[in-house]
Order: sequence, then C-alpha cells, then structure tokens
Amino acid sequence: MPAPATPPFTSRQLLLRERPKGYPDENTWETVTTEVPAPGPGEIVVRVDHVSLDPAMRGWLNDVRSYIPPVGLGEVMRAGATGTVVASKHPDFEVGDAVMGMFGVTEYALSDGRGVTTIDLSVAGAPTWLGALGLPGMTAYFGLTDVGRLQPGETVLVSGAAGAVGSVAGQIAKAMGCTVVGIAGGPDKCAWLTSIGFDAAIDYKDENVLERLREVAPQGVDVFFDNVGGDILDAGLANLRRHARVVLCGAISAYNATSLPAGPRRYLSLLVFRASMTGFVVFDYEDRYPEAIDTIASWISDGSVVARETVVEGGVEAFHETWLGLFEGSNTGKLVLALTGDGRGVTAV
Repeated sequence: MPAPATPPFTSRQLLLRERPKGYPDENTWETVTTEVPAPGPGEIVVRVDHVSLDPAMRGWLNDVRSYIPPVGLGEVMRAGATGTVVASKHPDFEVGDAVMGMFGVTEYALSDGRGVTTIDLSVAGAPTWLGALGLPGMTAYFGLTDVGRLQPGETVLVSGAAGAVGSVAGQIAKAMGCTVVGIAGGPDKCAWLTSIGFDAAIDYKDENVLERLREVAPQGVDVFFDNVGGDILDAGLANLRRHARVVLCGAISAYNATSLPAGPRRYLSLLVFRASMTGFVVFDYEDRYPEAIDTIASWISDGSVVARETVVEGGVEAFHETWLGLFEGSNTGKLVLALTGDGRGVTAV
C-alpha cells in the first residue's frame, strides 16, 4: 500500500457500529473512508501494515467496567499494530521509522506518540513484534515470572497452548528449566507443541483432559497458566501440587457467552493444596517491557523460543472474518492481519 506523497492521507477504517450480544456479526462494524490530516506539533502519521488480532478484543466491545475503557460506538476498533512513520512533527520519531502502538484497525493513524515505540525489524519481522516480542510475549513472560513465580524444575501446565500467549509461555517455561504440558485442540497443534519443546500435549478435542493430565503429570502441576477457563480450568485445578500457583490470563471459552458461565467447580483444590489463583493484566508491567523484550529476543536468537505467526492478508474489511477465527481455533501462534488492500491469502511464518 504505497504512501501518498503529501497529506492528507486517505484511509480506510473499521468503526464499531453496535455492541454485539454473543458472537459479533457483520452488523457490529462499519467501514468508512476518511482523511487523516498532516500532523501538528508533537504528532506523527503512521501507515499501518500489520494489525494484531487478540481474544481480549472481545471484552473491549462490552460497555462494562473493566481494566480498560470499552471501544466507543463510532470509534475506530482498538488494536495493536505496526507501521511506518510517513509524516512527523514529533522530536522522537522520523519519517521512515518502524513503529508499534495502539493504532487501531485503520490504514493510517494520527498519533501524539504516547504508547508508540520504535521497533527493530532486523531483530524480527513486524508480525513477531505483535506476537512473541509484543503484548502476547509480555503477557507470557510476566504471567510466569511475576504472577506464577516460576522456579526451575517445576511442572507447568498451559491451556490454549498453541495460541499467541500460550505457545510463548510454554517455551519460556522450558527455557527456564521446567517440565511443560500443553493443552490444545487437534493433533496438528499438539504435534507442533512437542516439536517446539513441550514435554507433552493434550488434545482437548479428542482426549479426556483430566485423565491425560494425571498420566503426564502424576505428581501434579506447580504452575497452571490458564487462557481458557471453563472445564479446562476445572481439570487443571483437580491436578495441582501443594503451593501451586494458578495464573488467570484469560477465558476464551466464555468470551462470546450471552450469560455468565458457571464458575470453577473445583476451587476447593486451592484450599486442599494451599494453592493460589491470581488474575493479572499485562498493562501493569508496561515500564518493564524492555526487560521482557530483551530476554525473549535472546531466546529467539538462540533457538529456545520459536516465534510463529499466522498472517492473513487483506484490507480492513477482512478484520471481522479473520478475527472470529480466533474463537474457532483457526490459528497457530499469533494471528495477524496484514493490510494489503483487496488481496487475500494465508501464510504461516
């Protein structure tokens, strides 16, 4: 998508038209064409090239009190993205800089620079900066090291293990000297997990998770990094070790529910095993992102962590269909939308 020579920049944008009940549908969105003006003092214009697609986006559509305000009706859909600075009146950014920030589902974004960071594409490609070196990687890192208080030699269980956060979390645990069990859907995903170092993978679509977990981790698990909730959370709770830490990262099984799902049935395991269950939000660790990026980048460099992205090419109109694939398990690793106009294709990197 070539940049216009001078502003204003014509931009396609995806707006939130109405709040969904249950699964979002095409009525949830409105695609518009607008003009992004030249930057004023302290501002930049970014040409967006890759948009991050995340399960957490579903919660951002609900008008409820949460860790972040909901996306407003008529606003550009919130999304992390990478891009190139095409106009700048900001002292910290030059035209041509590769950057990452919450630019939204749009072809061009005007920004005052807050929350925007430059990225080094010689270290990794843009999709990886939205995955292992982006918020999913930060989530995995701080969820394990700070919330999970992970120690070498422990046994770690990761649900949603073939996704953006789970796949990195499992590999971080291996890099820290732990035994790692992953839960994922389908034989291909389970085979991939063992190929990147997981000690065992449980196919929740074809196996009894509780029985298999007791087979592969007979002494129980020390850290359970949960991305799924529901029955999977209950299975993990049933197989804890004494002083285990359950890290609540997400609950993708319930994000599109139209009523409150049942709570954990096996929560008394926390009492029996003197365990803890803690939720966290990665934004609380923003001042420490450089620490995590440097560490994960070193693991990628030495092969301890394999960064994988499923990149779907298309325009902003492709967001809806592509994003819903997260809830159907269509992706392995990080799901990214590459803004390439009307052309579409799928590649796994």
